[in-house]
Amino acid sequence: MTTTADFYHEAARLPADPGAYLLLLDLARGLAVRLPGRRETVLAAGRYLYCGSARGPGGIKARVGRHLRRDKVVRWHIDQLTAAGTVRGAWVFPGGSECALVAGLAHLPMPIPGFGSSDCRVCVSHLLAWPEGAGLAPLLDI
Repeated sequence: MTTTADFYHEAARLPADPGAYLLLLDLARGLAVRLPGRRETVLAAGRYLYCGSARGPGGIKARVGRHLRRDKVVRWHIDQLTAAGTVRGAWVFPGGSECALVAGLAHLPMPIPGFGSSDCRVCVSHLLAWPEGAGLAPLLDI
């Protein structure tokens, strides 16, 4: 199933609808990541995708807008990466599901089990590595 989703580089244009998003970020260098109750894992430099949901006040605009900001308190797993790396933008899916995004990208490596999915009973991880040359089909036609 191929989906057409809009990619946003800045918060001002994001929709305020509830839904899901696929955050694209780059790490210029390796990063040590620690999840509560787990051993530290070092992510290699490279491109990563984070599948998230935005169902609270302000929807996608508020959540992805927060990820795009550098000045924030580290609250969620993904904040470790957004603080250390560069957020390139996000594909957004109003009304969508983060777990459906993960399922659509199951061919990509999951570098840290439990990352962003500690409250999810379906997904191994909501963080995916995006190696050079790997496409995002069947989720996105890229």
